[in-house]
Amino acid sequence: LLALTQTENPGSFINIAALFDHEECGSESAQGAGSNIVIQSLYRIYKLLATADAPVDGFERTIQRSFLISADMAHAVHPNYSEKHQSAHSVGINQGIVAKINYNQRYATDLVSGSLLKILAEKEHVPLQEFVVRNDSPCGTTIGPIVSSKTGIKTVDVGAPMWGMHSIRETGGVLDGAYYQDLFVSFYKNFEKINHDLLEQ
Repeated sequence: LLALTQTENPGSFINIAALFDHEECGSESAQGAGSNIVIQSLYRIYKLLATADAPVDGFERTIQRSFLISADMAHAVHPNYSEKHQSAHSVGINQGIVAKINYNQRYATDLVSGSLLKILAEKEHVPLQEFVVRNDSPCGTTIGPIVSSKTGIKTVDVGAPMWGMHSIRETGGVLDGAYYQDLFVSFYKNFEKINHDLLEQ
């Protein structure tokens, strides 16, 4: 984000990166994603920047025009446990960023946010994969549904693929770190125009 703002026209949108405490133990803390820190911070920023003739529902309009990428890790197919994965959604290390999908809302990705993710990825040639947990397996969750439900911001859940999540030997790929960076650059650089074009249609 810092490198991008030094070289690109910042536009009228405000780009924010938020990092939270206590994600691994439920996010229910004053500085966790389950608190009101996001909506409170956004409202304070809006109040500082809003002009005197701003509409009464200006803050709510701002929220509806916003987009959140909930960025985490994702389960790549482990060679020792390949039967635990959906065969049609085989996620591989060093093969791109993963869109995480769960229709029980354990992930916040939906048709609209997933489509926006694909557009952003195409802009910077970032390969995408899709992860859907097997129907007979429980599904973990992320801060995506937590923040989305508390703010009303359209959200997509993504992750860099890895083996052995939460184990003593987590394993990821170097290329996926580069892909992640390119995706974030595309988000900060291109989302304003994409959002504008969609609203114009």
